[in-house]
Amino acid sequence: MDDGDLIDGVASGDKHAMRALYIRYHEALYAFAISRCGNAELASDCVHDTMLDVWRTASRFSGKSTVKTWLFSIARNKLVDALRKRGKLTFVDVVPDSADPAPNPEAAAIAATEKARLHRCLEGLTVPQGSAIRLAFLEDLTYPEIADIEAVPVGTIKTRIFHAKQALMRCLETGLRR
Repeated sequence: MDDGDLIDGVASGDKHAMRALYIRYHEALYAFAISRCGNAELASDCVHDTMLDVWRTASRFSGKSTVKTWLFSIARNKLVDALRKRGKLTFVDVVPDSADPAPNPEAAAIAATEKARLHRCLEGLTVPQGSAIRLAFLEDLTYPEIADIEAVPVGTIKTRIFHAKQALMRCLETGLRR
C-alpha cells in the first residue's frame, strides 16, 4: 500500500493501516526528533504524539503535501510544543553513533575514522543547517517539502543547504590535509 492508501485507511479507523504507517515511519521520525532535541525520551514521546495526532486527524489530511512531509511537520510541531513546555526553546543537534558492520578490521578502522570525522563535521553545522541536510539527504525530501516541515520559505532551505554543504566540504577537506 502506498502512503495515500494508508492515510485513507487510518481516516476510516483501520488499525492495520495505522500500524503499517507507524512501522513505515517511526524510525525516521525518531531520528528526526532526536537529532533536534538530543533526548531519547522526548524523541520517543514526539513520535508517539505524532502518530496519535495522525490517528485523530487523518481524515483532515488534504493531500496538499506528501504524507511524509505531513508527518514530519506534525513531528516538528509536537517537538517545538514539548520544548516550549519544558522551557527549552533551543535545539541540540546530536548525531548518534552506531556500530560499523564492516568485516575487515582495517576497513572498519578506516571507516570508523571517516565516520567520526563526518559526525564531527555534521555537529559543527547550525541546527537549522543540520536539520535541512538530514531531511534532504537522509529522508530524501524536496526543498519545498523541507520548507513546509520547517515552516520557512523554500529560499531559506536552499540557503541553509548551500551553506551546510560548504561548511561540510571545508571541514572534511581540513581533515584530509592533516
